[in-house]
Amino acid sequence: MLVKIIYYRDWASYKLGIFVCLNCSGTHRNLSSVSRVKSIRLDFWDDDLVEFMKANGNRTAKEFYEKFVPVFYYRPQQDDCEVLREQWIRAKYERLEFSEENKLLAYSSGVYEGVLWKKGKDNGQFLKRKFVLSEQDFTLKYFKEDGKGPKAVISVKHLNATFQPQKIGHAHGLQISYCVDDHTRNLFVYHESGQEIVNWFNAIRATRFVYLKTAFPTATDEELLPWITRNYLKEGYMEKTGPLQREPFKKRWFILDALDRKLLYFKTQLDAVELGVIFIGTENHGYSVRECVPKGTRGNKWKCGVVMETPDRQFVFMCEQERERNEWLEALQQVIAKPMLPQDYTTEANIRRRR
Repeated sequence: MLVKIIYYRDWASYKLGIFVCLNCSGTHRNLSSVSRVKSIRLDFWDDDLVEFMKANGNRTAKEFYEKFVPVFYYRPQQDDCEVLREQWIRAKYERLEFSEENKLLAYSSGVYEGVLWKKGKDNGQFLKRKFVLSEQDFTLKYFKEDGKGPKAVISVKHLNATFQPQKIGHAHGLQISYCVDDHTRNLFVYHESGQEIVNWFNAIRATRFVYLKTAFPTATDEELLPWITRNYLKEGYMEKTGPLQREPFKKRWFILDALDRKLLYFKTQLDAVELGVIFIGTENHGYSVRECVPKGTRGNKWKCGVVMETPDRQFVFMCEQERERNEWLEALQQVIAKPMLPQDYTTEANIRRRR
């Protein structure tokens, strides 16, 4: 058993008795008070350390350090950003957040408040704003420093949060999206503390989970988990033309929200308000996507075409590279192949009414 694990993970914390991957080994090195790291292949191992690893191991550690992880708490995946992975490790082994039952955690107390740096709607300047998240009325509010009434009161009903460090230009960058009158709006925020921004993320997840349990009382936790928050399936720039396909192409930032079956587009990647949205149904309902090289178009700098058919119109997009086009085709086809849920028909009707 030990040999099999060695070939899977080349590093180990000989203080915790666990094997770790290369990505996590760096964080464990910074936890010198609770974790010490050795290379399995390159470092010398005393017999007593080998016996300690045999007596413990990842399964035993998980049973202790992850015994009481809240159901809403986000468990990072391999491709997640560094701050999520680092804070997950610190929460488990340094702060021991999940080793005791009913431990008081700030992000699951029902109210969470603090100061975040928020990007201005019409400029790139980040300013300090006070945020208050409440389970009592299921809202997220933020205030200017003058202490007057809230600048915005946001319902958590359609709220999503996803880490976007590259887009925002900060390692702790978080994008918060929500709906107002069927239009999507974005807030871009960060905090200098990795622990604090991850606490905000999990506080949002905790509040969303309570809301979903209230709205759908018969649903299981497993059914609700994908709806708490989600990462977007695909993002990036494409060129887009108008409904007549004779209008000049314009560069737009697209976000594919697979769960809500929406393709949103913005002028830039840090725009607060969407320019438009395209619903993506199934092939049986008249939706399809294919590769193309349209003729007679003008103004497009990029030549790798994507055509998307909907019951109302045909959309033509241009990608800069074939790789990008293929990724968009694969992502859009993935959404089209999913069966529609009852709420998707309502979303489709609301979007078609906007036109």
